[in-house]
Amino acid sequence: MSNTLLHILKNDCPHCHQGKIFKEKSIFFQFSFPKMNEYCPHCHYKFKKEPGYFFGAMYVSYGLTVAQGITTYVIASFFFQETFDLRIIPIIMAVIVALAPLNIRLSRLLWIYMFKNYSN
Repeated sequence: MSNTLLHILKNDCPHCHQGKIFKEKSIFFQFSFPKMNEYCPHCHYKFKKEPGYFFGAMYVSYGLTVAQGITTYVIASFFFQETFDLRIIPIIMAVIVALAPLNIRLSRLLWIYMFKNYSN
């Protein structure tokens, strides 16, 4: 499991762990729309199985965003006296917007790894 998580964070192909899924070397600190390779440059594993394959990754991205919003609220609430202070909302929004490019890449990587053929 820890190897799989490491390969996801390193943007490795789920089949051979040699090629990269995204054309960028790292999934972190990229503020442009992600550019994916259609096939693995090393083993020619096809990443996009069918049209609309990554629609399910939107649900993964939603889950990541909710988790990040809740975590941000819990951390930010320590700095305010009231339980629910309206000044926390812009902080949560800023964190969600700042992490959106990472969420797009990470949700697609998780989606590809969830539906990898593990029988091989």
